[in-house]
Amino acid sequence: MHVIEVRNAELLETITDKVKELGVTNGAIVSLIGAVDAFAISTMPADDATKDVITDYALPAEMSGTGEITDGSVHIHAVMAVEGDKGVSGHLHRAQVGAWFARAYVIPADQ
Repeated sequence: MHVIEVRNAELLETITDKVKELGVTNGAIVSLIGAVDAFAISTMPADDATKDVITDYALPAEMSGTGEITDGSVHIHAVMAVEGDKGVSGHLHRAQVGAWFARAYVIPADQ
């Protein structure tokens, strides 16, 4: 298992760079934990499951999630806990880590 820590950086970009450096092309992100300063997440509209509706949030959030790495591409689904004890959930497109940290626990499938 690899533990990828992200501080003061864009989450998906950092994880993608690190798994490439580690030689992981396929695997599971079995746990994602931390906090972000801003993020973008998508869900599908009720009338067309083939489309993405991406929403940007310029607010801090506690984060948990899981995902996969397929052919070097990182894909994460996350739950973001925001002010007011509310959760925002879906496919994570971007997340800026600044005030806190994030950690992704990665198990390679091809090693």
